[in-house]
Amino acid sequence: MKIAMLISGGVDSSVSLRLLKDAGHDITAFYLKIWLEDELSFLGECPWEEDIEYVSRVCREAGVPFEVVPFQKEYWERVVSYVIEEARLGRTPNPDVFCNAWIKFGIFYDRFGKDFDKVATGHYAQTEERDGLSVLKKSPDPVKDQTYFLSRLTQAQLSKALFPIGKYRKEEVRELARTYDLPNAERKDSQGICFLGAVAFDKFLEHYLGTKEGDIMDMKTGKKIGRHRGYWFHTIGQRRGLGLSGGPWYVAGKDMASNTVLVSNAWRSEEMERSEFAVCELSWIAGVPPEKTRLSVKIRHGAKEYPCDIVFGENGDLTVKLDGSDRGIASGQIAAFYDGDYCLGSGIIA
Repeated sequence: MKIAMLISGGVDSSVSLRLLKDAGHDITAFYLKIWLEDELSFLGECPWEEDIEYVSRVCREAGVPFEVVPFQKEYWERVVSYVIEEARLGRTPNPDVFCNAWIKFGIFYDRFGKDFDKVATGHYAQTEERDGLSVLKKSPDPVKDQTYFLSRLTQAQLSKALFPIGKYRKEEVRELARTYDLPNAERKDSQGICFLGAVAFDKFLEHYLGTKEGDIMDMKTGKKIGRHRGYWFHTIGQRRGLGLSGGPWYVAGKDMASNTVLVSNAWRSEEMERSEFAVCELSWIAGVPPEKTRLSVKIRHGAKEYPCDIVFGENGDLTVKLDGSDRGIASGQIAAFYDGDYCLGSGIIA
């Protein structure tokens, strides 16, 4: 096949490229440059130049051509502006989910996809064909599984997607990198939000939203126990950065109208526990809602998954009823739904 390989300079996409090359495919590698170097240069350095050095070496050794695609403008218009507005409204956005849906398999696919049979990435996920549809399947590595980040892909997008390392665990990918003698075989995995590199998210928010001091209040007593710099710096379940004694304290709620952050002491965690929440803006990979209403749900990336029942409302939104409860459910987060090993799609917690 003729394949567009989206490569980041990390070990996962580099191993993916070599696996595709070994399989005899015709590959062109693309590095999507999304770092906002002009807008955010004062915050610190992004490793994109280092990324490209690794990409160049990996592609040269594999005999694969690569191109740098500048997507800063598109990324700002679609993803960054969305993140800023969601934070201003007091919600907790997940930019990496929308980067996949809007950029990697969105704008990139629209501009380049017609020239290729598949668009490949280094995600830990798998695809299968079932009843004429492409379905998204978990990686066998429960910690690294990235179907959560791919949960808003459409059927058209997933049908063109390819995940060469999807059947491997992380330690197996590292071993493959050593076998290929890749220059980035021991390079650490990137952390944090995709467009920020090593820049702290709080610094990014402060640049665009500023600060706005307000009260921190004990959720149980209503007593003022501290001050915060702006509710957008805090999300539900967060512990760090509160600067309170007698804790640990956790963010339990936010009142944007009064600019108040509500907190709960760890030993009163039942105040934060929720077993039911609403989900809107649903996106089903098959294009239609599932017939089953007994599923499981992830409310954040990772191995943690809750069995649940879903109840559809008249407007197409739904209510999730967990088996158990969670104290970190925040509006704006992605709720991804699963039937066994298969990700069905996702929505946004209302």
